[in-house]
Amino acid sequence: MITYDPVSVLAEFAARRRITLPLLSDAGSATIKRYGILNTTVPDTSQLYGYPFPGTFVLNRDGVVTARFFEQAYQERNTVSTIMIALGNAKTPAAAKRIETDHLEITSYVSDEVVAPGSLFSVVFDVKPHRGIHVYAPGAKDYRIINFRIDTNPILSVRPLQYPPSEVYHFKPLDERVPVFQRPFRLRQAMMVSPAPEARAALKGVETVAITGTLEYQACDDRLCFAPRSIPVSYAVNLRQLDTERAGAPK
Repeated sequence: MITYDPVSVLAEFAARRRITLPLLSDAGSATIKRYGILNTTVPDTSQLYGYPFPGTFVLNRDGVVTARFFEQAYQERNTVSTIMIALGNAKTPAAAKRIETDHLEITSYVSDEVVAPGSLFSVVFDVKPHRGIHVYAPGAKDYRIINFRIDTNPILSVRPLQYPPSEVYHFKPLDERVPVFQRPFRLRQAMMVSPAPEARAALKGVETVAITGTLEYQACDDRLCFAPRSIPVSYAVNLRQLDTERAGAPK
């Protein structure tokens, strides 16, 4: 990890948190500037001026950058599990929920067991339509597209549901063409526990965060469409409180 903090601050933090991986002090933010991730989008009078955009570079064995994941606010970070899921390299956990309906086989799980405020984690739905079945994708008119409707939770900040590319299906009885999913596909719902200072009071003493909602869809085959379905789902993640203690000024 690279940060603009001086060595003395990093050493105190690493000792307090028992961190053993290397922490690199970027004096004068030289490396941050070379990578073009110095945040100057806020006024220079702001405390956040000059903070780097938080991000993760993914390298292959030859040291070539193959992917990168960045956020706008310094408090927000993708978890490693979320990055692996986005890259298609994550294994399905043993605790995943398996749901079967008349139309779909669904495997669902949350990317992380433990999160901190600002950690971007994901609820994942791996969906396999039964043979001859399709469900509707964004852009389909007059049909209920497959969607995860998450229940409101004041301590959760939710990102838009992420869909894979769909395909156009020709429904011959009505001679209509609509975007659908009829092969196995994955939905990813990214979210985080709010890192905002005003949310800290609500998080005091919280050890577990509940995530509830419904997976909605409408399925059809080559002849007819079935009634829309709503499947209730629930998850829980453990909350790790942020370490807000500041190290003393360097000597």
